Amino acid sequence: MSEHFDVAVLGMGPGGEVAAGRLLAAGKRVAVLEQELIGGECAYWACVPSKTVLRPVEARTGVRRAAGTSGAELDWADAREHRDVMARGLDDSAQAESYTDQGATVIRGAARVTGPGRIRAGGREITAEHIVLATGSEAVVPPIEGIETVTAWTNRETYTTRDLPGRAVVVGGGAVGVETATFLAGYGVRVTLVHRGRRLLDREDPRVGELLQGHLAEAGVDVRLESSATGARRAGEDSVLDLDDGTEVAADVVVFGTGRRPRTQGLGCEEAGARLGEHGEVLVDEHCRAAQNLWAIGDVTGVMPYTHVAKYQGRIAADAILGRPRPAGYEGIPRVVFADPEIAAAGLTGEQADQRGIRTAAVELDLAQSLARPWTYEREPRGHLGLLADADRKVLVGAWAVGPMAGEWIHQASLAIRTQLPLDVLRDQVAQFPTYHEAYLAALDELDA
Repeated sequence: MSEHFDVAVLGMGPGGEVAAGRLLAAGKRVAVLEQELIGGECAYWACVPSKTVLRPVEARTGVRRAAGTSGAELDWADAREHRDVMARGLDDSAQAESYTDQGATVIRGAARVTGPGRIRAGGREITAEHIVLATGSEAVVPPIEGIETVTAWTNRETYTTRDLPGRAVVVGGGAVGVETATFLAGYGVRVTLVHRGRRLLDREDPRVGELLQGHLAEAGVDVRLESSATGARRAGEDSVLDLDDGTEVAADVVVFGTGRRPRTQGLGCEEAGARLGEHGEVLVDEHCRAAQNLWAIGDVTGVMPYTHVAKYQGRIAADAILGRPRPAGYEGIPRVVFADPEIAAAGLTGEQADQRGIRTAAVELDLAQSLARPWTYEREPRGHLGLLADADRKVLVGAWAVGPMAGEWIHQASLAIRTQLPLDVLRDQVAQFPTYHEAYLAALDELDA
């Protein structure tokens, strides 16, 4: 005999948690289904542990670059201990108990959608008025010949390791690869970063990749662009990658930051009417609806693979289920890479604006040449801000920043893009002195729009 619920949430990462919490607060009878750990990839193997171990690297840089300070050294054992605390020791029992206390039914194990409103999880059959798919994504390891012979890591091994390698090859020049290289190099690992593209972070403005490459080089990372692995092999204790330019690189581990794929294999969501895209993502409308009373949120949708987007979509789907539908909008959502210094962006790149036929005006500001704050913050200050405006509508359509705490102050651009604030309103903003936020006023003064 099946159990019936108002809503069943498959996958309890950040998006699933937001949706479930919102629905429970509204008095809905909710089943939450998770085959691994409540909290998902972000809490245990990605965002939380990675930013926890990256913070000491950033703090040491801050001490070394600030006038009148000295002596900052990293302690991997202590950082590792705090990382494990932040990742809850890979134990979600407190989270499970909390959901039970809120009235949810917690179901463990792999689940499969068997039809509209029907789910099989282990030996249990449940029905639900609404199903929310929040199964996330998984790391992709490219099919390199011989890969099984070397020590290969993804983010999971990287951010749960007890001992750091002496040498590492990081494959991939996107956000995961860059953060991984920053983390490992910061703790003294000799890092080679191999990327098949012509520049790092190649979905961002070209200038971002150029600045990033320089900062990674300063940190001791050997960056090899337009380079792909053609094979992998073991040579004694070394894990060796053969590259397509005829060279090779040897290390103790090979870390893959080569993208992620939506977790839809075996999910059965097509049985409930969902359609899948070319990469296996669940296709959704503006309300995160995949089919009648079937919803999908987070990485499984392939819309924007960020934790904050999953949480946003969790709110969108839950509100639609509760009879308060509102369309999701993805303009201006921030994209942050926690390198050293941080990299942040929002909105369109120049190339994307051109593809949309937008006539643009752009400006790049060297923060040290324009502001007081970089000089009060550190010796030999770093930082650049780029703005992109629609020259006809007189609104901001894109922005990027490379500099200390860029992930914090990109949100002014994000809000401006999202709300289409006129440039004249932005120019009338009064920024606290001395702060990095003043960069917007300085850049707007130079923007010909």
